[in-house]
Amino acid sequence: MSYLGENIRKLGFGLMRLPQTDGVIDVEQTKEMVDLFMDAGFTYFDTAWAYAGSEDAIRQALVERYPRESYQLATKNAAWINCKTKEEAYAQFDTSLKQTGAGYFDFYLLHNLGEARTEYFDKFDMWNWVAEKKAAGLIKHVGFSFHSTPEELEAILKEHPEMEFVQLQINYADWENPAIQSRGCYEVARKYGKPVIIMEPVKGGMLATPPESVVKVLKDAEPESSVASWAVRFAANLEGVITVLSGMSNIEQMKDNLSYMKDFNELNDAQLQTLKQAQEELNKIPLIPCTTCNYCAKVCPMQIGISGSFTAMNYLTLYGDKDMAVHQENWLVGGHGLKRVNECVKCGKCEEACPQHIQIRAELERVSENLLK
Repeated sequence: MSYLGENIRKLGFGLMRLPQTDGVIDVEQTKEMVDLFMDAGFTYFDTAWAYAGSEDAIRQALVERYPRESYQLATKNAAWINCKTKEEAYAQFDTSLKQTGAGYFDFYLLHNLGEARTEYFDKFDMWNWVAEKKAAGLIKHVGFSFHSTPEELEAILKEHPEMEFVQLQINYADWENPAIQSRGCYEVARKYGKPVIIMEPVKGGMLATPPESVVKVLKDAEPESSVASWAVRFAANLEGVITVLSGMSNIEQMKDNLSYMKDFNELNDAQLQTLKQAQEELNKIPLIPCTTCNYCAKVCPMQIGISGSFTAMNYLTLYGDKDMAVHQENWLVGGHGLKRVNECVKCGKCEEACPQHIQIRAELERVSENLLK
């Protein structure tokens, strides 16, 4: 019996964090990464209208250089970002087709459903619209990415059984996290027979450089394996998964991922026990669960450097080095022309957009107290 994604290997190239030079996507390095990925037999690429420059970069690095039938390309529609009419939301599709030059999309996602964001897709009748695009041959498979509760996911799947797959945030740090509920959402998707695409397996890079106590657990078990590899393998080990997206930013990350995913085998009991120990160590450390998706930045009227501030705060929590944390804040916020947290007007728009349900205003006050004074 065939199933969606049966010919797709378990590693997908996430294009949200492509390499940059002087703030611009490095297309030549991206081409090298694409070539390594394709040469190893992997074929799934994930971009989005909302990932600035990504669709254009993948046109140059992939679409213009490889036969169209040799890869799968996914992109997404974020109707909740600055769209006042359905025509503005629909126009994202045309923009994506033009920017990628792909002709059609193998996987098309309604982007970041959950909470108030879902209302835009209902209001603009995106469900019927995307079905029309599929019928016209411009989309092969339709699904959605999701950041909210298992209960809300179940309601959407009941209302829209035509959706073919779900993209979920799943990693070993969030598996039992009550704010993210990765396990609960995964189990709902499986209950309704929906195959899953996994995003944020390395939690925005945080699980590539976890606390030393976690590193010790993982390195004691497998000295030769990278710390990040454990996160990707945890996700790939789950049943019903089409592919695991890794947002690779350089050639070294690509080579590392290919080294252990090219011949991926299911995790054994000892490896699963190691991951359980790593989870226990992580649970002892109170980090801000920011993945630097920057959806908050898209709605912030003051252009506060929210994710950069949180990255710096997590550095302080993890390593206790205030000088390094302040340096991070200077670069990630001030160095990128963003405003500092003490200019926040506490409007709360960021919290409505945050997929991680972070109490952003309270955390920004903590950043101000610890890093700006």
